[in-house]
Amino acid sequence: MSITTLDGKRFAEMVILGASHLSNNAKMVDALNVFPVPDGDTGTNMNLSMTSGAKEVKNNVSVHIGKVGSSLARGLLMGARGNSGVILSQLFRGFSKAIEQKEIINTIDFAQALQNGVETAYKAVMKPVEGTILTVAKDAAKHATEVATKEKDFVALMTEVVKEAQASLNRTPDLLPVLKEVGVVDSGGQGLLLVYEGFLAELKGEKISEMQISSPSMNELVNAEHHKSVQSHMSTEDIVFGYCTEFMVKFEDEKTNKNPFAEEKFRNDLSHLGDSLLVISDDDIVKVHIHSERPGDVLTYGQRYGSLINMKIENMREQHTTILNEDKGLQAPTQNFSKEKEKYGIITVAMGSGITELFKSIGAHAVIEGGQTMNPSTEDIVKAIKSVNAEKYIVLPNNKNIIMAAEQAATVVDEQVIVVPSKTVPQGMAALLAFNPAGDLEVIESAMKDSLSHVKTGQITYAVRDTNIDGIDIEKDDFMGLADGKIVITDKDKLHAAKELLTNLIAEDDEIITVIYGEDASKNEVDSLVAFLEEKYEDVEVEVHDGKQPLYAFIFSIE
Repeated sequence: MSITTLDGKRFAEMVILGASHLSNNAKMVDALNVFPVPDGDTGTNMNLSMTSGAKEVKNNVSVHIGKVGSSLARGLLMGARGNSGVILSQLFRGFSKAIEQKEIINTIDFAQALQNGVETAYKAVMKPVEGTILTVAKDAAKHATEVATKEKDFVALMTEVVKEAQASLNRTPDLLPVLKEVGVVDSGGQGLLLVYEGFLAELKGEKISEMQISSPSMNELVNAEHHKSVQSHMSTEDIVFGYCTEFMVKFEDEKTNKNPFAEEKFRNDLSHLGDSLLVISDDDIVKVHIHSERPGDVLTYGQRYGSLINMKIENMREQHTTILNEDKGLQAPTQNFSKEKEKYGIITVAMGSGITELFKSIGAHAVIEGGQTMNPSTEDIVKAIKSVNAEKYIVLPNNKNIIMAAEQAATVVDEQVIVVPSKTVPQGMAALLAFNPAGDLEVIESAMKDSLSHVKTGQITYAVRDTNIDGIDIEKDDFMGLADGKIVITDKDKLHAAKELLTNLIAEDDEIITVIYGEDASKNEVDSLVAFLEEKYEDVEVEVHDGKQPLYAFIFSIE
């Protein structure tokens, strides 16, 4: 019996089974990391994100498929973790937007919704990288739109979607050199394929345990997101547009009836007037942030759709000149919060009670527990922002796989939030020390982002499996030295690996070395390492902190 229409209840079952299938294979996906560090991210992040979406669907089951889609999008948005989780949430946000007004859909509607999801996800990523989950989603959606024109049965359509997603996954090494080098495919794409396989299983009436999956072996899968960041931001000093312009447009019927509002067109039109553009809209209002040389033109364009409210224009060149002439000393925020609002609230992420206390001691108002093995969700970050009583907020992710979730959290709350894209704990510390509350937010953002390039990060951890990367043979349980995320040292001896890494990182003009030791470092190892540094680099100041972090025996900050 063919299935020619899909309602909300059937789609809800597809979502639940897709989430279950991904959950059952999350550990396998976690293990397929080209970097053999024990960070287990892609499978965990996608699983937690999809599980959050499925939970929201379970709580709001409806015959109306558009309402179920909206529940899925909302759950995914709030549960999104890491780059892969955020991209997954954007795929289904676009999908759900396409069907929100429909009670039931046919195969053409479904295929078009997949395509809309792809377009939404690509827009969310400033610099899309092919050979990742984005490519798998794009190829599957394109094939679906072709098949749907002649195929009315959902089982047949979903069979083709799964088949093309698998074929696209197999092609990812041809698009990313790092995948080709190791001879593997992208695990973010594999995670999406698992969801699609779950969809198909439900349509065919199969139990998930009965599915025979020809999953690639460990050496055939990898998450390319560890090598290419999917998202990045420009520092203020690189911006050629001098005026930070912020405003809202409250829609007016007499204007939108003549000139209907479309967020994509609105964003594209404004993109020609400046950069650092952010556009967020709902049914009643659109919120804009842009750096422009002609702010008057920006405001005039906004007035086409309604009345202007909450306008603010600041001259960034003047701010930059002012801040250069000010005292650059750190003025740390108080740790005793009163009911009076702070001007700026700083939220950061850390793993290890010692690192948490370190961040608090230099000015963080809230520290979210997370990092490797457990990336905080969008909702976790939103809750942390709301826990701080401030006028404006600054978020330091301290992990490249948390940046997108932080940026997504910034769009969810009503307050003004900036995300300084710190990728490591040392970068987060450097950014926090560069914070000067005397400046305006744009100037503060510029200084904090600029500080990220002035610190080098070293990490000592252990390999969770055998592999070869960048010509280095790595055996399970070897100690590895990472220099700014790149594996440069491997050794059977932890202390020797640490000394070799430091020798590799420390340059003649470096002045300060901060050693943060973790749970796996003994007192004798710490003492030996400090003695090594003081003897070999006698002109360099050495600071030592007990970070109590798991997984990483040592974290080094070199400035």
